Amino acid sequence: MQKRYYLDTSIWRDFYENRKDRFRPLGEWAFELFKKIIREKSAVLYSEATFKELRDYFSIDEIKRIFSIVAGKGLLEKVEISQEQKRGAGNLCNIRNIPFNDCLHAVLARDNSAIMVARDHHFELLADITESKKPEELL
Repeated sequence: MQKRYYLDTSIWRDFYENRKDRFRPLGEWAFELFKKIIREKSAVLYSEATFKELRDYFSIDEIKRIFSIVAGKGLLEKVEISQEQKRGAGNLCNIRNIPFNDCLHAVLARDNSAIMVARDHHFELLADITESKKPEELL
């Protein structure tokens, strides 16, 4: 069965901006994960929520360039967001005081049988919804 990965917006940014923190090569790890995904012919999922978050930082052309690492290989898959998923994410957001989009990403990863890839600590609080992994944990 083909593995499926749902990437948090920060992972896309790590890759495209080749970000680093004080000690870790975040962009390099994201790039290595993409190479693994391509090698294994796995799927990378994204949603309109991912696209909208990326629009806060990049133009549409830049987003197309970012996505092209897997889109050009036929491995990028857009998932739709149902009203039920929005309601579920909204409930999680209100109950747990976690940003709505993080809750939505977790719900979408769960409902699409995808591995949630994130480094945001909010996803640790959503471990009962979907387990999340950092890129370096998947290498």
